[in-house]
Amino acid sequence: MGINKQERHRSGAFKQSNKVHKTGRHRSKGSIESEVKGKVEVKALSKRVRRELRKEERKNQAHQIRQKKRDQAFAQKRNLGGYLKPPLLVTVIPLNEDVDVQSTLSLIAGADQDAIVTKSPSGATHVSVPRYKQRFSFIVPPLGNTFATLDTAKVADTILFVVPTLPKSQQSDQAWKAIDDWGEEILAASIAQGLPTTVVTIVDLETLHPKKRQDVKQQVQKSIFKWLPNEKVMPLDKKVDALNVLRRVGSQKQKTVSYRDNRSHLFAEHVVFKSNNNSDAFNNYGTLEVTGYLRGMPLSVNGLVHIPGLGEFQMSKIEAPEDPYPLETRGIKGIPLTNDVKMKKDCISRVLERVDPNLQESLQSENIPDPLDAEQTWPTNEELADAEAEKMRKKIVKRVPKGTSVYQAAWIPDIDGEEADEISDSEYEDNDEMAVDADDSAQLSEDSEEETEDYETMTVTDVAPDEQRYDQDMDMQEEQRSIMKIKEARMDAQFPDERDTPQDIPAKEYFQKYRGLESFRTSLWDPKENLPADYARIYQFENFDRTRKRIMKESVDRVGAMPGWYITVHVTGLSEDLYKAYNMVEEQPLIIFGLLPHEHKMSVLNVVLKRTADDVNAIKSKEKLVFQCGFRRFTTSPIFSQHTSGNKHKYERYFQPNSTVVASMYAPITFSPCPVMCYLQQNDGSLKLVATGSVLSANPDRIIVKRVVLSGYPFKVHKRSAVVRFMFFNRDDINWFRPVQLHTKHGRRGHIKEPLGTHGHMKCVFNGQLKSQDTILMNLYKRVFPKWTYDPYLLTATSYPVDDVQME
Repeated sequence: MGINKQERHRSGAFKQSNKVHKTGRHRSKGSIESEVKGKVEVKALSKRVRRELRKEERKNQAHQIRQKKRDQAFAQKRNLGGYLKPPLLVTVIPLNEDVDVQSTLSLIAGADQDAIVTKSPSGATHVSVPRYKQRFSFIVPPLGNTFATLDTAKVADTILFVVPTLPKSQQSDQAWKAIDDWGEEILAASIAQGLPTTVVTIVDLETLHPKKRQDVKQQVQKSIFKWLPNEKVMPLDKKVDALNVLRRVGSQKQKTVSYRDNRSHLFAEHVVFKSNNNSDAFNNYGTLEVTGYLRGMPLSVNGLVHIPGLGEFQMSKIEAPEDPYPLETRGIKGIPLTNDVKMKKDCISRVLERVDPNLQESLQSENIPDPLDAEQTWPTNEELADAEAEKMRKKIVKRVPKGTSVYQAAWIPDIDGEEADEISDSEYEDNDEMAVDADDSAQLSEDSEEETEDYETMTVTDVAPDEQRYDQDMDMQEEQRSIMKIKEARMDAQFPDERDTPQDIPAKEYFQKYRGLESFRTSLWDPKENLPADYARIYQFENFDRTRKRIMKESVDRVGAMPGWYITVHVTGLSEDLYKAYNMVEEQPLIIFGLLPHEHKMSVLNVVLKRTADDVNAIKSKEKLVFQCGFRRFTTSPIFSQHTSGNKHKYERYFQPNSTVVASMYAPITFSPCPVMCYLQQNDGSLKLVATGSVLSANPDRIIVKRVVLSGYPFKVHKRSAVVRFMFFNRDDINWFRPVQLHTKHGRRGHIKEPLGTHGHMKCVFNGQLKSQDTILMNLYKRVFPKWTYDPYLLTATSYPVDDVQME
């Protein structure tokens, strides 16, 4: 038969297949063309074709962008302390008690002969230097007052640290340090709260021999390098040195402090309190008129302001008086101003803005819960039928702790009415027995007192006089408390969360608020379940981060007094007694911070804290601490939890050294970024910095879970099963906690199979061979909440808390 020529050849199974050409990660031109096949997207047709720039054009564009940014930086630097900007605010902080700050300030003020030096009523020294076309304001906070120094450093544009060369009393003291304890304390606190631009100077260097000056300067530079590694020490002994310091302060780049620059702030140059002269002497309130230069963001009269140590207040109006510290004291057409003209200009003041009652923010910081919020007007027929059926049911009495939810009460065993009566009768019998025992003990004490009347006691000591004098200064009760606290913290670190099961109380009653979790990370926990009553008083955001971004964006476009203006703020509603207590502290500076929306409302504030390196004592949870959260200071008792990801966070009983935790407390809302400092009160009343950190969020839904670990020991082991004892001591407890999963310290997991006997022995099965020296553990959890211990009235570091001031 012949072969059909039209029939095509079919390849067999052994045909050679060549490898596909590799085009890399991108598709080849052929594959793109085969897919497109002439098709064009609609967007490409309607869009304008973008022309690619040539190399010279790209270089020119980059040069223009760079030049524009450079011009903006130069313009910002030229405006520092100029006509349209407030004076550069410089805080002078000595790092040693031997520094004579006033002589240093006099040297800076007299550096330029043409400079105009004036002093404000608040104690600030204003120096106007026409040579540099800049104005400077120098503040000297009181030495030794930590909070006053930190307040002035918050609003300062530059901090001038002054270090001495040698002590004035003894030139050859080998133990002397350039930075003493006060200097190290204020340096650590200033760095923790956010440092602006800094300048470090050394004084009295000219008093040394020329050959020793360089060595001493290098020693001071080495001491400063630990705290400020990028700062160079400048001498400050002559007028030329003072001019160099002024030039450095006025020309260096200003660092941004986010929490301060995002809010309007003002340092008080002049303060006047005008009382309302009310008939009620106990509630006499007045208006505080604070005058100064506004910095940061615009200030609206309808908002709220915060004064550290005094609280939050409303404003009635904002005025704009004449600037009493101009760059050049010239009148109209170059005629110098006389004293009479100056007095007339000081009296000139125009009102910038008055408060609008419809737009003014309220001072209400807590929500007022409505107890009838969930009440209904009239029950439905179905609810009436359910009520009748409920009456027909047998009444059951349950002994549950206060605040137990219905879900948790369902797990508690029922007690009938007869059993409840028996329990009450037994309680009465126990009370009678206790009364009889009390009578017997009273009779024994009377007999012992009659016997001791026949004797005389005398105290004889063999302690040496020096040792006795040392023991007199020691508080033995405080020593015992410290020993117990250290032991408990050490046990918590070695055996975290382990708890002994009580033998006199059933474990199902003792741990009835706790529950078992199959997985701490993935098990569900409703954040709205069984909330305390204090949660009805606080506020919560639907999305904290989104609200924070929106408020920060709107604060730039706020209408009101602009930064750089010399204004007078009328603060209303200030108690006269509180203001007198505030003025009792000498040279206490007064600053004002404008609050962002919602920053006066209470919520659950979560802050991240890290222990300082020099503090080695553990801090117990719910211990009273002093917090400085940005511009606000208060005392409270926080609870600590682990700083981890997830929706549940383990409760920490102690804030251990060299650790990081999250402290949760009831406090006013504060938007991040914002630094946080934590102080602990010592026995002598002083405060010690124990932790630093920042604001995490204001989230009441943060679930803080307290863990309790019950431990047992294997009595008999056979492969994967074992008899465990000492975890429980009765059969009912074993049956109650039977669904909870077990685990061992060596990584085995298992469950309770059945109880054995009536004394707490139980048979357990594990997923592997159990070792005889292993320990069986059971984890129980319950949610914990902070206590309402917020106290905002903290005036100074030496007089806290303020108990003498009574606030309405």
